[in-house]
Amino acid sequence: MSDRKTLQVYADKAADYAKLVSKANADRSLQRFIAAMPEAGTVLDIGCGPGFAAAAMAQAGLTAHAWDPVPEMLDLARAHTGVTARQAGYGDLAETAAYDGIWANFSMLHTPLGKWPDQFTAIRAALKPGGLFHFGTKLGTGESRDRIGRLYSYMTEDALTNLLTHTGFDIEYSHTGEEAGLSGEVAPFIVLQAARA
Repeated sequence: MSDRKTLQVYADKAADYAKLVSKANADRSLQRFIAAMPEAGTVLDIGCGPGFAAAAMAQAGLTAHAWDPVPEMLDLARAHTGVTARQAGYGDLAETAAYDGIWANFSMLHTPLGKWPDQFTAIRAALKPGGLFHFGTKLGTGESRDRIGRLYSYMTEDALTNLLTHTGFDIEYSHTGEEAGLSGEVAPFIVLQAARA
């Protein structure tokens, strides 16, 4: 994520966003992800925000790395015991077979749509064989800004599942729904978990 306006929104609203997502550790997708990890496995949360998901992973005994491009979010993430936080984003992912799981929950949607294929390819390379990738995003088409100025990239469910399959993932789990985000706008979403093929 490199769009300055989007980054500034998250910097200005870090506390508000933390309140919005404070129940992340109760999320069924997160519990499924944690349960699929090997004991003391290594995980990466890209676009970690205030770090609640990474904290739940650390509390479960995993080695939790958390990345976010927004310093204000990293300050919140670093407050969680066991979370190693770093200012970084999708463009910084260059490891090979380093992680048992990668959690990308509603963060890639703030990167340009044209970069998604390369970002999925980099995530696959960074996962260990059989590693699990969690991906959450809003559904739609094209790119636009929400009412508070954040840049969003959208894909349809079919386009997304085709891209994941094409880049070497086997989808194991998905669910869809609608939810209001930080802007208050209700939007359709999808959450997927896929294994590195």
